[in-house]
Amino acid sequence: MRVVFMGSPEFAVPCLRALAGAHEVTLVVSQPDKPAGRGGQLTAPAVKVAALELGLPVIQPRSARTGELRDAMRATGAELAVVVAYGKILPKDVLEVLPRGCINVHASILPRYRGAAPVQWSVINNDAETGVAIMQLDEGMDTGPVLLERRVAVDPDETSGELLARLAPIGAAALLEAVDGLANGALVAQPQDHARATHAPMLAKTDGAIDFAQPAAAVAARIRGVDPWPGAQAMLRGQLTKLFRARPVDGAGAPGTVLAIDATGARIATSDGAIVVRELQAPGRKRMTAQQFAAGRGIAVGDVLTKPTAEPT
Repeated sequence: MRVVFMGSPEFAVPCLRALAGAHEVTLVVSQPDKPAGRGGQLTAPAVKVAALELGLPVIQPRSARTGELRDAMRATGAELAVVVAYGKILPKDVLEVLPRGCINVHASILPRYRGAAPVQWSVINNDAETGVAIMQLDEGMDTGPVLLERRVAVDPDETSGELLARLAPIGAAALLEAVDGLANGALVAQPQDHARATHAPMLAKTDGAIDFAQPAAAVAARIRGVDPWPGAQAMLRGQLTKLFRARPVDGAGAPGTVLAIDATGARIATSDGAIVVRELQAPGRKRMTAQQFAAGRGIAVGDVLTKPTAEPT
């Protein structure tokens, strides 16, 4: 099948590579290059880099609503558009320009977690299960009928970044099955139950502020869910400190108090127990284990970590 591919981040790359190996990708559409890093150097999206490696034509329209994207897609003669974390809302003329419309790879079991950050909120909410859904796009926010889904268990120690990386190849395999099913008529899209919908808005920097007055399971899940962005942060000795690799454990004390530091990490009290934080990072310093951090006098038993009152950096 002749296909237009639309996507931007690393999560979409396995889908692009799988699609290019099995079908004719006539055009790749990605977000414009953006400044990145401390130097602000213009950096290409991961999908653009992969497309150029594959020798595929790429366009990067600044808007999906000017007609440029619609006309470029029509000119390819493709039958179907595949959208994977493209990052722009597509208007009706784009959704309908190709004969088979647009399908989307979404990293949740719809209608749960419609929106920009389904994996992150799945981890933050301590879900035992998530997955990937392939749906037909319509004008709503992830409201289209579902072609197929794949479910996976969430590891209790998994960060959102790790889960996203694990779901990417699962999504790629499901995508190929969906495209083949559309081609041979074997798949029929099923409408979502909109009454069961939940939403997963894009994370903000403030979502990384850790409140130790919450239950241990919720605090540990929050630390994992905001890893790698915006990152979990707490105030320690007057400075914002990043926290990594948390899990709930037994313990008791005033919330935020460091109860112990050993090879497993720093044990910190919460409202109903404690968590162990395996790694920490001070501003301008490298990430290190809790024992290394303590050896450098960055943390000690009896210290109290608190929720940042200003927006985390």
